[in-house]
Amino acid sequence: MSYLRPSLVLLILLTLLTGIAYPLLTTGLSQLLFSGAANGSLLYRGDKAVGSALIGQNFSKPQYFWGRPSATGDSAYNALASAGSNLAATNPALDKAIAERAAQLRQANPAMSGPIPVDLLTASGSGLDPHISIAAAHYQLARVAAARHLPQAQVATLIDENTDRATPNFMGQSVVNVLKLNLALDALQ
Repeated sequence: MSYLRPSLVLLILLTLLTGIAYPLLTTGLSQLLFSGAANGSLLYRGDKAVGSALIGQNFSKPQYFWGRPSATGDSAYNALASAGSNLAATNPALDKAIAERAAQLRQANPAMSGPIPVDLLTASGSGLDPHISIAAAHYQLARVAAARHLPQAQVATLIDENTDRATPNFMGQSVVNVLKLNLALDALQ
């Protein structure tokens, strides 16, 4: 019986500290210091949220840049099914999927020859990657410029403006956020 009162007091105190005070403090600080990131890094068209800079979207029209393939099952970029395909490099299903993607990309981008950037052929580990390499963006440049009746130099400038640079350069690869780039293209129209 002598342990009951201190145990209850400690339970109440720790519940108040870890269940209420700490979450309120961290939420308040994150809203104050990093409100954009704390709210999901949302991107807007006007006053309407159209997506997050951290989660890819399925673009398939020729006037848009396409992102990495999604391995999230039947519905592309389904955040509830975030996972890689788990297909081994020797799995025939992976070879078939890559061959189909390559055929689709070659048909959609007939002006391009040579190898297709690997990130346009393979899904990321999460299946939700919002970025493509600079090479993957340039691979699609001619198709997008022609579909939008824009000069290729103007589209190349948009690619450069929407590239997230690795800082410093040896700490990773510079990448292009597909949703930001497509929103910038829409803003031109």
